[in-house]
Amino acid sequence: MKTHKIIIAYLIILGMTGCADLEEKPVGLLAPETFFSTKKDVETAVLGTYGLIASEPLYGRQFVSALNLRSDMVDIGNRSTAAERIQVNDFTMDSNNGMVRTFWQTWYQVISAANAAESGGMNIDIPEAEINPIIGEARFVRAFSYFHLVQVFGPVPLIDFFVTDPNSVKTLQRTDEATIYAKIISDLQFAKQWLPDRQTNNTRSRPTKGTAASFLASVYLTRGEYQNAYNEAKYVIDNKAVFDYILEPDFQNLFRAPIANTIKESIFTVDFLAKRNVGNANDDLMGPMTGVLNYQAGFGVLVPSLKAYQDWDSRDYRRKVSFEDTLLVNGVKQPYTNFTTPRPHIAKWRRFPGDANADGRYSDNNYPAFRYAEVLLIAAEALTEVSGPTAEALGYINEVRGRARNWAGTTKTFLDNVVIGLTKDELITLILVDRRLELAFEFKRWYDIKRRNLGVAAFGPNGLEPRTAFDPNRDYLMPLPAVDLDINPNLLPNNPGY
Repeated sequence: MKTHKIIIAYLIILGMTGCADLEEKPVGLLAPETFFSTKKDVETAVLGTYGLIASEPLYGRQFVSALNLRSDMVDIGNRSTAAERIQVNDFTMDSNNGMVRTFWQTWYQVISAANAAESGGMNIDIPEAEINPIIGEARFVRAFSYFHLVQVFGPVPLIDFFVTDPNSVKTLQRTDEATIYAKIISDLQFAKQWLPDRQTNNTRSRPTKGTAASFLASVYLTRGEYQNAYNEAKYVIDNKAVFDYILEPDFQNLFRAPIANTIKESIFTVDFLAKRNVGNANDDLMGPMTGVLNYQAGFGVLVPSLKAYQDWDSRDYRRKVSFEDTLLVNGVKQPYTNFTTPRPHIAKWRRFPGDANADGRYSDNNYPAFRYAEVLLIAAEALTEVSGPTAEALGYINEVRGRARNWAGTTKTFLDNVVIGLTKDELITLILVDRRLELAFEFKRWYDIKRRNLGVAAFGPNGLEPRTAFDPNRDYLMPLPAVDLDINPNLLPNNPGY
């Protein structure tokens, strides 16, 4: 949605309606009945939530960097970077980690803006069929936010109301995970009921019925409710023509910012606007964070371990797209061994950032929060859990693998199709590997490690990124920020080990 509307709406919401932190100083208070009088007012509030998500604390750097560093696919390259990043990567963080506190607060700003929109929509006299699609967007955003929060922090305060009294958030307690997930599911079901099949201009940075169903499938998969996960994924697959979803034939095109708005594989994207500098809003730093320090004016911070590259078969086109292992500098090819950090770097967010700064900052990237390929892999995994290896499940995997055989228009023989003969456990393991490769560096891998309890293997001596400090009794959750616990002792105790 390449307009100034997101940024303008962001500033409106941040300045007028957000109760940003779980502490005593709200950003601002406004009774929803005095601010919202038209459908357009509610829509503006919803657009404000997207502006908050497309900001430096969340998808612009801090949050997605933490997810990548917590995975076994991304390591610290330049270790002169901020200590808080090294702590996240090395599993040595404590509750004073500033990186965590930044995105913790910002997610609650998003939730506050979504709550404002929902409350405003419910308080204006507009027919249900006209206002509920906008309220459905607000509820989708709230579900999206809590889905991230509960996976990262476990029990967190559940705020599903517009805050008019700042004292009310100073005494909140943490809500158990089951209740939070129930609220997420309820919000997504409402969104699925009321959102349109396609948004205006077929934009992918606003949710649709297909978006809500895709996230429901992911939520159910996370919860181990495999039949429900399969049902939602199958609904999306069966209605892919209605929602206009396809697998983009060329994998590289998924990560070309100039054509991001035309990609029909995208189910939900976080949309940055090229060279719009408005503070933290719209500040996309993933290009510099992943860029080569000495050749791309990058920071060289988020750099995969060498084993993550070497373990990936070189015949896989997705590896070529995902890694920068050679750069042409002044007409001379420079191999990764000449990079400041002598390892291949992440290419997805730096190679084609569109109209961006020289270092890739303030890009035109649309970060894929969900792609149709993931729906196919969810369907395969969930169906295999329910029914074991079936031709249908293999068909979904092979659709994704088939696309990987297309090298920019040239069909190769690698990867092979998966055929009947694997056991259930073998097929689940294969699917998880396929997810790791297909969605590499797209902020998904840590969640797979967590939900499948893979940490000991992933960070053990034979893993892609050995981490001796990893403790499965502590590190599947991050700590709540100490300052918030000091302000509100009702949030105590912190997560185990912190």
